[in-house]
Amino acid sequence: MKKFLALLVAVMMLAAATAVADSTITFWYWADNPDYSKTMQDMIADFNATNGKGITVVGEEYPWDGGGFSGNLLTAAIGGGGPDVATFKLTATPSFVGNDLLEPLDSYLDAWENKGEINDSLYEVMRSAGGKDSIYVMPWNTQVLYVYYRPSMFEAAGVTVPTTYEEFLDACAKLTRDTDGDGKTDVYGFGMRGSNGGQEPWGSFIYAAGGSFEHLDSAESIQGMKDYISLFQNGYAPATAPNDGFAQVIDAFKSGLTAMTIHHIGSSAQMMELFGDDVGAFIFPAGKGQWTSMGDTETVMFASCKDKEGAFEWMKYLAAGKGQETWCTVTGNVPVAASVQALPAFQENPFMQVSIEGQPVAGILPVLDTTTEWISNWPSMIQQALMGDITAEDCMKQLQAALWE
Repeated sequence: MKKFLALLVAVMMLAAATAVADSTITFWYWADNPDYSKTMQDMIADFNATNGKGITVVGEEYPWDGGGFSGNLLTAAIGGGGPDVATFKLTATPSFVGNDLLEPLDSYLDAWENKGEINDSLYEVMRSAGGKDSIYVMPWNTQVLYVYYRPSMFEAAGVTVPTTYEEFLDACAKLTRDTDGDGKTDVYGFGMRGSNGGQEPWGSFIYAAGGSFEHLDSAESIQGMKDYISLFQNGYAPATAPNDGFAQVIDAFKSGLTAMTIHHIGSSAQMMELFGDDVGAFIFPAGKGQWTSMGDTETVMFASCKDKEGAFEWMKYLAAGKGQETWCTVTGNVPVAASVQALPAFQENPFMQVSIEGQPVAGILPVLDTTTEWISNWPSMIQQALMGDITAEDCMKQLQAALWE
């Protein structure tokens, strides 16, 4: 009898161990280059070896394909063939939430001892993207827009780093100079992006004046538009600004044509290589309000996932565990976890410091059915206003209607 009981116990222990070992989490992700791909596979191997809970993550890499990843993920999930966890962009949230594909994370987050590692403002951004009271998206890493500037140009013009919106506008004027006395402007105060992608840095002007994306036709938002137009019409931005996109504003800054421009940490390595110590950064300063644009990459758990606790362990590893440190170190993206932000490698990088400083005021455009088309049409409407073909009021009324009506 004793031998039977001992055998029974052994069988039960083996069954329990086998059940734990059978906890497999499928994870879909994209990687921008081979180094990122290898890094993710190394992170998966590390998690599988160290989680201590018998959880095995199986990673499956798919191309980003200009955003096609999100569409393919949606199709697979609707068809019942999607993963347990996937990397994600906030703009895709409504489609997935609307089809009841994502697992709400609120209860998991509330029980997570490290929930406070991530700033509440990021959770609110995640919540707003879903259009409901629940959080469906787990923060992972970000990119935060800030202002690049040339310290030598500031010194020559007698300008200090602006700490208010009014000081920023004043700096744009003072930094615009004729340096050789030929009567022509050689350096412009601000590198304005009036073409594709310009809606993100432009948004900082709207919020600094007290406006918002929710009320683009308010008096405050219109004032922000007037300030933006004035920079161009007063000659504080290059004449090409209405048609300038990313490449043009970065080239103008690198060539010394502009003293300030807006981008994120992704440009910092080339800036430091070119300028050495003669390049710095600051967050777009506050006026009546403050906002800067945030590039985002998150993770989501699917409602069809059978081991949701195991899936959340993997998501925690990416958000505030070793995976957070490893990924952000290799990619140069901005970590969301306070403990990782505090590590010397991140604190000693001045561009990372400014990015971290900007996270609490960083956000995204409203995620609506109209957003993609609104972004596509933004340049043409802004260009008309910059050139004086329409008033700031008319421009903002059109933008409000296009986004919200």
